[in-house]
Amino acid sequence: MAQPAATHEDPALRERFERDVLPLLPSLYGAAMRMTRNRSDAEDLVQETYLRAYRGFGGFQEGTNLKAWLYRILTNSYINTYRKKQREPQIVDGPEDVDEWYLYDRLGGRSVEDSAETTVLDTIPDQAVKDAVESLPERFRLPVLLADVEGFSYKEIAEIMETPIGTVMSRLHRGRKALEKALWDTAKERGFVDA
Repeated sequence: MAQPAATHEDPALRERFERDVLPLLPSLYGAAMRMTRNRSDAEDLVQETYLRAYRGFGGFQEGTNLKAWLYRILTNSYINTYRKKQREPQIVDGPEDVDEWYLYDRLGGRSVEDSAETTVLDTIPDQAVKDAVESLPERFRLPVLLADVEGFSYKEIAEIMETPIGTVMSRLHRGRKALEKALWDTAKERGFVDA
């Protein structure tokens, strides 16, 4: 099977990449921040996504969903990096190299730095909603973010996550139910539902 022509070798392809892909950078960066919850990691993830997209742009079929194609690359890069980090032990030279917040972070506390997701979710005025979204397990949080924040359809999410559409629907349903449960007391307190 012949490889698609490299983008940098084809001026028309390179121009199309710059015209069509680069404007999507803010959207991808926002999604990367919600995934990684860390500014530096989000920047690395977007850079990796753009590099992979640039290299593979010759194989992208014009007229298909470019945004979904880029989100698939972003999501796959995130999942691969996440899995790799899970397997890597954290190594320190000695106690003097351990940050004073290390144990707190390792035991599930919040990072001292502002998380990238918190920064992005600052547009949501309600702290209870932010906390509920942040508390979702990863397998539910990603579909909820892709559907309810990014506006992708079930089919697009399935393509992005390379997951069967039924799995996406199930995870999205379960993620939304978890959000509903997490926000139930807040809704009662504010009079949105009967006590």
